[in-house]
Amino acid sequence: MILVNTDTIPGAEIIEALGIVRGSTIQSKHIGKDILAGFKTIVGGEITEYTEMLESARKVALGRMVKSAEELGADAIINIRFATSNIMQGAAELLVYGTAVKIK
Repeated sequence: MILVNTDTIPGAEIIEALGIVRGSTIQSKHIGKDILAGFKTIVGGEITEYTEMLESARKVALGRMVKSAEELGADAIINIRFATSNIMQGAAELLVYGTAVKIK
């Protein structure tokens, strides 16, 4: 599966747009990691606990989007975008979406 955030794929011809596909996950903060992150805000530096949580969330959401595209028979997903939104105190959704296409 080819994944790009552009509307074309160099060297490929898009022969059919199959529709919008998406994947998402909702992640919540872990109280122990939240305490560690709080200490980091005092001394400075990267908050690796949140970096790791977001990287994991991106992988889950991308995997779900790719599965959706595969079910449509897509060869690629173009115009990929990420979005986040707060769901409730301490929990956020990570959404990834794009256009599933057939290529030649």
